[in-house]
Amino acid sequence: MPSSEPQSNIPSPQLNGQVPGEKAEATSSDESLPVAVTPSRHEEQRSSEQESKVIITEETNPEALALEFSTWRKWMILTVIFLVQTSMNFNTSLYANGQAGMAKAFNVSHQTTVTGAAIFLITYAFGCELWAPWSEELGRKCVLQGSLFLVNICCLPVALASPNGITSILVGRAFGGLFSAGGSVTLGMVADMFPAGEQEHPLAFIVLSSVGGSIVGPIIGGYVETYLAWQWTIWIQLIFGICVQLLHFVLVPETRSTIRLDAYAKYLRKSGIMPEAYGPSEHKTWKQYVMPREVLTIWVRPFNMFITEPIVSVLSALSGFSDALIFMQIQSFRLVFKLWDFSIIQTGLAFIPIGLAYILAYLLFIPVIRRNQQLRERNPSSEHAQYESRLWFLLYAAPCLPIGLLIFAWTSTPSVHWIAPMIGCVFIGVANYSIYMATIDYMVAAYGPYSASATGGNGFARDFLAGVLTWFANPYYDAFHGKVALQTANTVLACISSILVVATFFIYFKGPSMRRRSTFAQSLLTTSSRSSNLSPLNPAV
Repeated sequence: MPSSEPQSNIPSPQLNGQVPGEKAEATSSDESLPVAVTPSRHEEQRSSEQESKVIITEETNPEALALEFSTWRKWMILTVIFLVQTSMNFNTSLYANGQAGMAKAFNVSHQTTVTGAAIFLITYAFGCELWAPWSEELGRKCVLQGSLFLVNICCLPVALASPNGITSILVGRAFGGLFSAGGSVTLGMVADMFPAGEQEHPLAFIVLSSVGGSIVGPIIGGYVETYLAWQWTIWIQLIFGICVQLLHFVLVPETRSTIRLDAYAKYLRKSGIMPEAYGPSEHKTWKQYVMPREVLTIWVRPFNMFITEPIVSVLSALSGFSDALIFMQIQSFRLVFKLWDFSIIQTGLAFIPIGLAYILAYLLFIPVIRRNQQLRERNPSSEHAQYESRLWFLLYAAPCLPIGLLIFAWTSTPSVHWIAPMIGCVFIGVANYSIYMATIDYMVAAYGPYSASATGGNGFARDFLAGVLTWFANPYYDAFHGKVALQTANTVLACISSILVVATFFIYFKGPSMRRRSTFAQSLLTTSSRSSNLSPLNPAV
């Protein structure tokens, strides 16, 4: 290309991956653009200048991309995103500790207040998918900032609900969930900063924040419920949300490649280094941004894959059910640990074993990821090494789900020490983290350019099922009677999870034949040459 020579000699004016002038981008004016100052009557001159435009790309100007950030900066950004993701999941769980106060203040049933928890999760499931396309078009930073701001605003009608305002609480929670961007955007940021072969370790880190945020709420919630008014369960969410929004605004730059290239092109023009440079998205009009041509397709695709792709359906069901158990247990823990006369604070602290299990599972995945990477390097042509090896550890971890549920169920009796059901929770925590991590890793590899939609179906299943089961948790446990009611209820859950675990083994051994029958998975073969430099978590489709 004629333009590649002068670009190769351009000194990199950025520091550590920072695009010059990206913070001052909003102050640039259209008058600085060559096309804007061309008189409309000089058609020949305008045509000549348009032909001289050079569109900079990821290949011609890789120095502008987030992939070029230093390692320490990437992990600093990931740490902030860890806190952002934690705050979003924290919002789903701390609310439970305010339900008793709400029921008393508004003279409503406990089940009515549970609706606020369930509706947040259900709308969260849809919100994650609705925000994702806009992060591709408008950039990760502005979308996450908008999401965090709106979620924080939605805390106000809940915390400031009038004595007759249970409706205000439900509406605030519904929109709070819908405005939560969640993993659909944070996973995209992992793809922005890390090439495909290096994404597993940061992915494991972000997964830890996703599952961990759901148990931070009940751990501190016992203290809030005991010593403070119910409104503080919402005010604390708001305080945490404002803090992470400020951290994100100050410390996290834009990572989306097209947005960074647009900002870099504006810098090259303004500085005179390359007056003909233009970014890949600068030609788009506002109308195109408001309703991009493929937005509807992107929105529908995760739900379509969830219904039509057996791999996505089974793995998402397993992932969704395991996550939903955590939110059911927020309701059932009080029933179980009341057998030992646990206080509200002690019941909240009983979630600590699950948090420790998440950390343990994360640490176990570090050598597992290294093993799988080495296996793929030694066997580049092996289909099993490239795909099914990612589920290898899950064959051992997934059975921990029914095992943990059975331990939790049949040790829920005062004749046994209370540490026994907590040991069951450790098994459940290890399984929950491992299922989420392994299923996402497998679908990213199996679906290539469509993996964002496949993992979107996974996330949708987790949040939607968690919301539905939260709603029905109390009626479910109330339906069982007798001396072993709790034991029977949790045994039924263990039996259901066993069926899903068997499905995991089925996919491990039958995955190749299932992928060959998948239109989406087979598209990876025909697009591999085009997408060799694209990250599967951040597809250009």
